[in-house]
Amino acid sequence: MVRERSSNDDLHSLLEAITSSDVVESRVQLLIKLEELGISEKSELGSLIESLIIFWEDFTCLDISQCMLNKTIVHVAAKYLELDISGCLRHFISLGIKASIWCGKHLKMTLMSTEESQEEHCNLFFQLLVDLLRYAAASFSALARYPVLDDKELMVTVEKFTFELLNLTNSSISEIKRIHEFGSEVLKVGQQVLDAVIRLCRVYSNAVNWDFLDARTEKDKNGSDCEEADKANHVISIAKCTVKQLCELGVLAANDGGSLVSMLNLSWKGVVTLLQLGKGALAIKLDVANIILTLISLANESLRCAAETWSSLLTETVSVQEAKRIFLPVKFYLINAVRISSQYPCQAFSAFKDITLCVLMTSTFRILLSKEELLKSASEVLADLLEPASFHLLNSLLNSAQLKQEDKFQILDWLFHDEDDSNFIPGDPSNIHRTSKMDAIFSISSDNMHGEKVLLLGRIALFLNLLKIAPDLEDDVRLGITRKLGWLLNILADEEVYSWCLILQIPILCGSGKTPELAYQPMFFSILHALKTFMIVVSSSLAWREMETFLLENFFHPHFLCWEIVMDLWCFMVRHAEVEMVNAIIDKLCLLLRSVASSESVLIPGSALRKIARSICMLLTYVSQSTVDQVYSEIVGSNRSQSSSILFVALLMEGFPLNLLSDRMKSIATKRILIEYFEFMESFDDVSIRGCGSGVFGAPVFALSASLRSLQDSISDIDMKTLRFLVVVIRSYGNTVDNVMKDHYRKLLSETLGIISNVKHLYASDGMEEVILELRNLFISGPVVSDTRLYQCKPSLATFMAGLGHIELAENDNSTKSSAVWELYHILFREQHWAFVHLAITAFGYFAARTSCVQLWRYVPQNAALSFDLESGNEANEERFMSELKTFLEKEMALLTVIPSTDQLQLLVKEGLKLKELIRKCQTIDLGVIENETMEIDVENQANKRRKLPDGINQGVELLQSGLKIICDALPHLQQNHFDCSELHDKFLIHFSHLEDEIGHLVGLAGTS
Repeated sequence: MVRERSSNDDLHSLLEAITSSDVVESRVQLLIKLEELGISEKSELGSLIESLIIFWEDFTCLDISQCMLNKTIVHVAAKYLELDISGCLRHFISLGIKASIWCGKHLKMTLMSTEESQEEHCNLFFQLLVDLLRYAAASFSALARYPVLDDKELMVTVEKFTFELLNLTNSSISEIKRIHEFGSEVLKVGQQVLDAVIRLCRVYSNAVNWDFLDARTEKDKNGSDCEEADKANHVISIAKCTVKQLCELGVLAANDGGSLVSMLNLSWKGVVTLLQLGKGALAIKLDVANIILTLISLANESLRCAAETWSSLLTETVSVQEAKRIFLPVKFYLINAVRISSQYPCQAFSAFKDITLCVLMTSTFRILLSKEELLKSASEVLADLLEPASFHLLNSLLNSAQLKQEDKFQILDWLFHDEDDSNFIPGDPSNIHRTSKMDAIFSISSDNMHGEKVLLLGRIALFLNLLKIAPDLEDDVRLGITRKLGWLLNILADEEVYSWCLILQIPILCGSGKTPELAYQPMFFSILHALKTFMIVVSSSLAWREMETFLLENFFHPHFLCWEIVMDLWCFMVRHAEVEMVNAIIDKLCLLLRSVASSESVLIPGSALRKIARSICMLLTYVSQSTVDQVYSEIVGSNRSQSSSILFVALLMEGFPLNLLSDRMKSIATKRILIEYFEFMESFDDVSIRGCGSGVFGAPVFALSASLRSLQDSISDIDMKTLRFLVVVIRSYGNTVDNVMKDHYRKLLSETLGIISNVKHLYASDGMEEVILELRNLFISGPVVSDTRLYQCKPSLATFMAGLGHIELAENDNSTKSSAVWELYHILFREQHWAFVHLAITAFGYFAARTSCVQLWRYVPQNAALSFDLESGNEANEERFMSELKTFLEKEMALLTVIPSTDQLQLLVKEGLKLKELIRKCQTIDLGVIENETMEIDVENQANKRRKLPDGINQGVELLQSGLKIICDALPHLQQNHFDCSELHDKFLIHFSHLEDEIGHLVGLAGTS
């Protein structure tokens, strides 16, 4: 008792001495003695701290002595924070408030000072700052031990203390680079303060009955003055202040360049922790959406910097380690955004436009990286680290039970919005490569994202991911996705998306278990796989009706790639559906097939008859044998009517699966095809053609040609009659002047050449030489050489020419047969259209690999299309041709790896433009006036259209044709009379060939052929 009274007396005497002293140094010495006292009574402790508050001078620090005084005060107060201070918390907190305000002002003054003489003073102040931050961390820990939730006045003080100390901590950490040697210590102690505040918020939150508060709020809107509401408001006020400061520090650490990793981790994890408190009560007071936007902007900024760096010229491959260094912080931002969005989906929904843009930019960035060989590793790292995280961010909204169905549909509508092509100009070169600008991705705002072509590939990749994870999605989201399947087809019709869909390889995760491997798969196959996965998932849900509607509406999609996708889905469904359902589908299609049967449409690939037949044949590939037999019996059977013949030819031309018929039915079908073919050849003459009426003339020929690959066992039955038949067709074509008749003969010529090219034993027949000579006469020296429509037969001619490698050919000028073969190859190699060039060189490659001829140069003309240089198009060089041929053959034998070149991509883009224009035409067709339109390969408008031209032009063209015929007849005499001037003869032939082409074009333009 005496000892306690003595301690109390010492305390009061020291306090009086300090109060009466005017010398700062003396005060400091007395405070040091005060620190050595062993005070334990709460009353004495309260008096001590209250006195320390008075001793702390508020005025501006003029010299080092005041900093020394205040530093000592902090030391003295900090010593007693470990004791039971429950009765004097207010005094400790008030001292912290006063000290933090003073230090905040002093920090600004210190940082503005540039005088070297102030260095000692600055160093002492920074020591004081570190001590005060330690004091603050200990004070927050003390508040956690002794909650003040039952003292309303003290709660207000604690809120002010939290505000001031967090402001000081924020300011100190923001300036650590200017604090020099104290920077690391300030950072360390500042993190202790933040960690202590976060713990305090957690302790206070656990002390609040949030369930009671929610119930009371619903019953009594004026109950905010109740004790529990006061507690809740206190917790929310502290947490709100802390979240604000943590967000600012999180942004600061993110922009620092990597030296504040620990602060980055603490700040954003602290934000997530605090937002999880209070069962959502914080959402009322905090702008949660803005916090998510902040994290998203940090992620986007990091990716933008990477895109800018990698968009410049790279000389080395970006390593996996480098990519991880860049992408790991981005993953951190996204994961924290996912956690917040999952906790507050309704608040996150208000920022769904920016969230979806972030997901789209990440997906697009990954695809664009994969296009560059030096950035493929970066693409794979992004696919592994970032894409799943960004996708979870979107999924936190779509799979939330708190969002309404219309909200989720709004997100899907915003993401997969039909592109506006009102500014599209067909063939405009400025439209090319709009999807390949990597550095343009991150300059897009959420308001204008719909008009940005660069995001299209990312949209598709994102849509495919949604399809793949359909098992984990709610029914309403599946329904919304099903309604967007039409959007996918519309986007695939874009010319650039179309081109990349065919050649782009995208990384996918393969295998199961903890370590799935990354592999590359063509984008087209990824689309098919995702759609099939989705079909399985929705097959037993309400979305299946929408799926059926989608499949039916796009059964005749005008874009061939979209049609292929839809038909693949039909085939997938037929393969796994019940037999009754499959038979019902096939029956309806067969009924539809009968309703559109006509002799005019059976030979038009794009007609409704052929499209339906093509669809039926594709589906029959996946049905049972009994179903295939049934279709054959119902459509063909023993019926020999004209309608049956039309339908049978249409089905065969579209690949009817004869091999899937039962043995008995296949035998019947084969006999019918061959018997009708032989009967047609035997009865073939001009009279039979004119008497064919409205049927398909030559139907047996078309039927055999289309089914040869399925009739390999019966090929031996095809004999020399086919060769004689071909000779008759060629001569008939040359002798007739009627355009309708010529059209019939042309088609028979093409099909018969196709038959012979598949029946190899015919090449060894005696009649083959006569066929070759007749073909030479038809295409080179005959009376119809100027007929521009003969180009339609050249694909079949190329296939036929390839098979000539199976016969013996002499290698001297005396062989008429060999000379004819050379000349036929010459006309093929002179063709300049890329499709004909490919056909010719493919045929020649097959021929060269099998023929016994050595002098292959004889087959190549000097003016072959591949001999000319691409730049000028004037200089022909034989070595250039051989180089191109070698390159082509090496490509044919190479592994099937896809490394697209710029030229290939541009060709696909141009092809996509044409297909897009075709769709536009289909969408604007007047159903009352439907005309069949075909796409020509090389010659424009070759259909039977006549233009009203002046009579003089028509007469002049006719005279040119007559002159051409006279020259053609005289060419043999030129060679006979000038046998020693072969060079003159060759030059004349070259010029004559050019003249022939030009006159042919004029004939086509004038429509006088």
